[in-house]
Amino acid sequence: MAEIGIIMGSKSDLPVMQEAIDILKTLGIDAEVDIVSAHRTPKKLMEYGTQAHKRGIKVIIAGAGGAAHLPGMIAAISPLPVIGVPVKSSNSIDGWDSVLSILQMPGGVPVATVALNGAKNAGILAAQILGSAQPDVLAAIMDYKADLEKKVIAAADELKS
Repeated sequence: MAEIGIIMGSKSDLPVMQEAIDILKTLGIDAEVDIVSAHRTPKKLMEYGTQAHKRGIKVIIAGAGGAAHLPGMIAAISPLPVIGVPVKSSNSIDGWDSVLSILQMPGGVPVATVALNGAKNAGILAAQILGSAQPDVLAAIMDYKADLEKKVIAAADELKS
């Protein structure tokens, strides 16, 4: 059963959101993936946001471009932690509209926000949240970070030689 929900405002967001899907697979974590538009499917948004925790979802990653209301609206109606991924879309103003729409949430409705097109970090953060209560996920995160360190040390050694 998936414990992380990955939603996006449109299919055009998938190339960015794929990085969250991929890193979670690397860490051995199942995720459900869906398209939920804040503006075009408000009933689906309401159902997803109010029911995800009942299906066993523990963290929601929500990616959106342009006006980027999806992460904030999901956070407004769900008791789960929400990680927002601002997506630089075709109707975006250099991505800043998406970043600010997700970042500038009112008090009481938090959305953890990653960098523009930063879905990989959203996946890692979601895994870290799960890992705080699941030793196997914590071990996978620790292994992943140790591998990152090895890659940087190897690159530095290669540069020196």
